[in-house]
Amino acid sequence: MPKGPKSHHVVPNPNGGWDVKKGGGKRASSHHDTKQDAIDRGREISRNQGTELRIHNKDGKIGQSDSHGNDPYPPRG
Repeated sequence: MPKGPKSHHVVPNPNGGWDVKKGGGKRASSHHDTKQDAIDRGREISRNQGTELRIHNKDGKIGQSDSHGNDPYPPRG
């Protein structure tokens, strides 16, 4: 899985709350008190920039992924 500029990540902040970061980036694009707020903002950024959104769990592992980029099998409907 790419962890470069083609992805955004929702990650736990060591001081509490959740951050949205661009893949490979050091600084957070945004900081949120709740994971859900961070996911909502991350999805918005990810959709705008056509990147993958990787949602991490509290332990730092990736829990789920949303693709907003060049999906080879876009859903019909």
